[in-house]
Parts: sequence; structure tokens; C-alpha cells
Amino acid sequence: MNNRIAIIDLGTNTCNLLIAGYNKQSSQILYQGKEVVKLGKKGLDKNLLTEDGLERAVQAIQKQLEIIKNYNTSHIVALATSAIREAINQDWFLHEIKEKTGVELSVISGEKEADLIFKGVKLAFGEIEDHFIILDIGGGSNEFILTEAGAPIWKQSFPLGMARIIDQIPPSNPITPEEIIQIRTYFESGLDSLWKRTNGLGLTRLIGCSGAFDTLADIIDQTDPGSKNRISQELKLSDFGRIYKQLIESSIADRIEMKGMESIRIEMIVPSVIFIKLVIDRLKIQKIHQTDYALREGILYELIFS
Repeated sequence: MNNRIAIIDLGTNTCNLLIAGYNKQSSQILYQGKEVVKLGKKGLDKNLLTEDGLERAVQAIQKQLEIIKNYNTSHIVALATSAIREAINQDWFLHEIKEKTGVELSVISGEKEADLIFKGVKLAFGEIEDHFIILDIGGGSNEFILTEAGAPIWKQSFPLGMARIIDQIPPSNPITPEEIIQIRTYFESGLDSLWKRTNGLGLTRLIGCSGAFDTLADIIDQTDPGSKNRISQELKLSDFGRIYKQLIESSIADRIEMKGMESIRIEMIVPSVIFIKLVIDRLKIQKIHQTDYALREGILYELIFS
């Protein structure tokens, strides 16, 4: 494959890097990796980006630029999502990133983020059946996409990311039943437009993209984080129920020891599974499909099929 691209995705908690080769028919992933940035630490509730977060982002991007040098890429695409999108000091942050790394970040809208996630899922699945609901759980926001005839008929980004909920309702260690109810109620009210849009559709299938869904798959499969690449995999509801119970009863120390638990996910996996269970319960989901593919692969899809 003659064309090679590097895609940097600066999210709320991680800076993700995908390097791939592509042509007009196919693609090949050459490298995937991430660096922890935690942009929301000590400022997400105020929509402020901090000096500490900037420093972590600069270090992450600089590390990834060194990796990119080894792959002879023709160009770099660098995207920024929820934490930067919502920040009132966004301009300062973007200027500093450009000054210190040479990388010009493009801040994408929630709608564009959902669109790219859909395209990434389409790259993984090929054809997507009617009335699948696609979910990508992030630190700053969560994206939902509803499909019909292989196309997205509705998509929305909700500023209900897991880093935000931990800031607003810090869970005990382990989380208490009262906190579970409080977090679930918070999510339920925030997703009102989702419930209205999907009412009466009879949805049965959920596609979960990357992030928390990758960790769930790793825990179920008892594999080390990042060691198993999954274009798609079914997560049985019985397995989800078992892991859900294990996680909400666990302490931080328990989760550190869990096979398959990624370090960045230790705090956020508990509100993540509360969120997923709410969606399963409200929409009466009968089958979950997990895919590693999401926003970054959506950029690849656009390059292949444009």
C-alpha cells in the first residue's frame, strides 16, 4: 500500500495514535498506541484546560511524533474532541500545542465525531443492519448513532463522559448502592432525547466502540490490554452481567489486579458499566457487538472511499 497516514486523536483521557497504509480498496493498520493525558483533571467541571493537562498532551504528542517518524507516512491528521471542544480556553491550548509540537489540532464537533465513529464501525462491519444503536463512551462525551438501511439516520453527542461524572459524583471505594442510583439517574435524565428518538423502534442490538467496551472484552477473554485486536466480537449479555456485578462490587485495589484491566480504565470502568447497563435495560438490548474501530478508523474510511 503506497499511502500511509498517521492519525492523532486527542481525547479527554488519552491521546491515541493510529498509523495505517491504505489504497482505494483496503487498508492495513500498522501501529496503534495511546498515551494518558487526563485533560479533564482539575478543570473539566469548569470547562477549563490546565497547564498540567497541556504538559501531558505535549509530552504525549511528542512521543507519538517520534513513533510516526519510523513509518514514512505521507501526512498526519490530528483531531481534538470533547474536553477541548467544550473548553473556554480552547484557543490558548491549541496555540500552545502548535508552538510546542508543530501539530495543528482540528477541533471537531460532536456531530462530526459521531459521523466518524459510524464510518469506523462501517469499516469494521461492512454492512450494518437496520436499527442498530452504536455507542462510543468517552471521558468527556458519549456518542450514539442510530442506523437504518446501512446509514446513520440519527446521531448525537452527549456531554456525559466518564471523567465528567467522576468529577460531579465521586464514587466511594467501592461504590455504594446509593451512588449507583444517583449516577444512573443522572445519566437517565441526560439521555432524554435518546429515549424519545428510539421509542417504539424495537432496538435489539448494540455496537460498542473501543474504550470501555475493549476493556470489557479483555476482562471477559482474560487477555492483556491491547494484546488482542478485534474487528468485531460478540459480548454475551450473561458475560456482561457477570462482569458488571464483579466491577460494581470491586475496590480500586481489586480492579488493579483484574486480568484485562487497562490502567486508564481503573476509575472510569465503574460508571461506564452503569451507563451501559442503563442503555441495555432501557432499550431492551438483546445482543452486544464490540469493535476496536471508531473515530480514527472513520478517518481511514473517508480516505479509502472518498
